[in-house]
Amino acid sequence: MANEMKTVDALKSLKPGAEWVLRGDVLEWLDGSQTEPTALELSNEVTRLQGVYDGKAYQRTRQPAYAAIAEQLDQLYHDMTAGKLDATGEWHKAIKAVKDATPKP
Repeated sequence: MANEMKTVDALKSLKPGAEWVLRGDVLEWLDGSQTEPTALELSNEVTRLQGVYDGKAYQRTRQPAYAAIAEQLDQLYHDMTAGKLDATGEWHKAIKAVKDATPKP
């Protein structure tokens, strides 16, 4: 796992804007308007967030493989000029190569 979700992530997700202090594993709830989440709620949210993060690994791998937007726009311009706004265009071939190299799970 490249990134491990923590209790802090679960707190921010479950109770956005809440006031609290976490010292090690000890949570001190300071917020008077939101209720403190239970240990089970926090554990379940950590698990859920980790699943979401892990499920998007292919996106994090793909992103740096794509050409910069300016370069993609230039490819599209040249494809348009050449009448190749289909699978024969350079832009489509470049995007397909990245998607093929890193498929969705």
